[in-house]
Formats: sequence, structure tokens, C-alpha cells
Amino acid sequence: MIYLASQSPRRRQLLDQLGVRYTLLLPDDADAAEALEAVRPGEAPAAYVRRVTRLKLDDAVRRLRERAWPPAPVLCADTTVALGRDILGKPADAADAAAMLRRLAGATHRVITAVAVQAGDARHEAVSDSRVRFAPLDERDIAAYIAGGEWEGKAGAYAIQGQAAAFVEHISGSHSGIVGLPLFETARLLRQAGVLRDA
Repeated sequence: MIYLASQSPRRRQLLDQLGVRYTLLLPDDADAAEALEAVRPGEAPAAYVRRVTRLKLDDAVRRLRERAWPPAPVLCADTTVALGRDILGKPADAADAAAMLRRLAGATHRVITAVAVQAGDARHEAVSDSRVRFAPLDERDIAAYIAGGEWEGKAGAYAIQGQAAAFVEHISGSHSGIVGLPLFETARLLRQAGVLRDA
């Protein structure tokens, strides 16, 4: 059993795929958790996602101690979308989401997910870096997607496991990493933490 410090239903589904039992270890204040995701000026996307994941894990381990729950490994992850060195986080509103999709249309971007597991005093980390190429999109495509609301709370204003899959011409890398939890890297970390056994 592990603690999953994530509010993402996609990460829960992906852990279910691995057959890992988990208990949610969520923050008391969602706004404070979101504040951890603030981007520093000039920060490179891979460095950003690693830093945010470490901060989230530090916060989760502190919560576990404060709540005096039974000890078990804690897993955290964070995903970001990057176009060049620009980090496209969660859009502020529909107009921001539409602007992001216009930038992604007809271009290749990166989806970077960092994962970290803490078991006792040992910390294990991994990063998945994938490439996604979108087809060209017209304003009708973008407007229809925005109207559906799927963009809300999603880095880069889209979810590849939803309707935005129709925009994707090509991916290179980890599909589960693009969804939000790279299963190959996560399984390796959980084996290092003693949660999973080698096949």
C-alpha cells in the first residue's frame, strides 16, 4: 500500500492498472497546493516539473507526519506542457485555454511528467519526457473543444485521454506519461521502494 498525494483521477486509474493499492493523501487547502506550481522567471520546463514534484512530496510527507497515519511510501507527480522553453500550465480561463490551443496547433510540444516516491528516508525520482504533435486546428475546432470544458485544470489546456486525442497526429514517448503518470518509470520507482516485486 502507498499514499497517493494527487487529486488527479487519471493518476488513480493508472495506479489501478499497475495493481497498486493506495490511500489518498490530499492537502487540506487546495489553493495552497496550487501555489506550489508557480513558475520561476527563466525556469526551464524539466527543472520546473522536477522542483514542483519535490515540493509536493515534501508537503505530502509533512502532512503524513502531522496526521500520524501509519507509515507507507508516498507518491507524487506533476505534469507540464512545454512549447520550446515556454511552460503552458493550467489555463486561467476559456480565453487563456483557446490561446494555448492556437499555439499548440500544427506544432510539436513536450509533455514532461516527474514522479517521486519517498519510502522512509529514501527518495526515488524519475522524469518522462514525451513529444506530441498536434494537427493544424481551425477556430471551430478550438471553440468546440473549449465549449466542452475538458480544458479546465489541464496543463496545456487539453487531456490526451479525452476528445483532444483527435488533435494528435503523432506521439513519441510515454502515453501514460502524457496522461499524467508514466507507468514504466512509476513501476521502477515502486520496485525500488519495495512496493512492487520484479516480474
